[in-house]
Amino acid sequence: MTSPAPLSPRLPSPLHEVDDERFGRRGLRLLLKRDDLIHPELIGNKWRKLVPNIGAARGRPLVTFGGAYSNHLRATAAAGRILGLDTTGVVRGEELAGHPLNPSLARCAADGMRLYFVDRSTYRHKHEPETLAALLRAVGAEGAYVVPEGGSNGAAVRGCRALGEELRGCADVVAVACGTGGTLAGLAAGLGPGQRALGVPVLKGGFLGGEVEALQERAFGGRTGEWSLDERFHFGGYARTTPALHAFADDFEDRHGVPVERLYVAKVLYGLVALAQEGAFPRGTTVTAVVTGRPFP
Repeated sequence: MTSPAPLSPRLPSPLHEVDDERFGRRGLRLLLKRDDLIHPELIGNKWRKLVPNIGAARGRPLVTFGGAYSNHLRATAAAGRILGLDTTGVVRGEELAGHPLNPSLARCAADGMRLYFVDRSTYRHKHEPETLAALLRAVGAEGAYVVPEGGSNGAAVRGCRALGEELRGCADVVAVACGTGGTLAGLAAGLGPGQRALGVPVLKGGFLGGEVEALQERAFGGRTGEWSLDERFHFGGYARTTPALHAFADDFEDRHGVPVERLYVAKVLYGLVALAQEGAFPRGTTVTAVVTGRPFP
């Protein structure tokens, strides 16, 4: 059985206050929960979600899913290299097969991950038993441990509960960017009384609330903790950005010397600044942003 011990983390991750006049002039404090510093290769929530699944896999090969720029695929591939585990990534978009790999997928391949490209219709149905079984047969991994897209399942949500526990008594509102919702589900469960979690979805569609509730149901038996979503800051959807978002991220980096990942972290920071300007937080509120990743490459 493979132990995840070589993935030793820096926990609890650092919590830094930043002096930002956009918050200060409204009587607010802004803290950054630097989960990007947990591990050099399994960044932030990827460590928190993957390690419980690696333990559950008990040395079996890992099969997981993601898009062409998936942080989760890169983290899984890195974990496989570090631990000597076979990994396979099922990638959305059969049109990518036979073309040069983008830098994200090239990193996965360099770390030993086998990449299998599927059409988007099949990918949408990957959670259905018959489709999943066919995919596992196609990649020759019928006995593998399956980690869902984004790493979000009951084990991952329970792993992310520690993030909330680390922040008990440190903030009134804790905000995190959301892809599949697992980090928010666990974060909210770990926070203490009087604290609330705010999720900023990076995908559009308005479906994430149901996903978070379902994840909490699987992990804890029902909805847990105080949490909500603000759907306004996806900037067009997953992996999409705008010049305004890049300008905001550049400015934040200049102000505070913190590298800002664009697809997730920039969106939650932008959302918090907008909410502060709207007067969404009472004076005296301490707001924490979870820095779940760092720029790639």
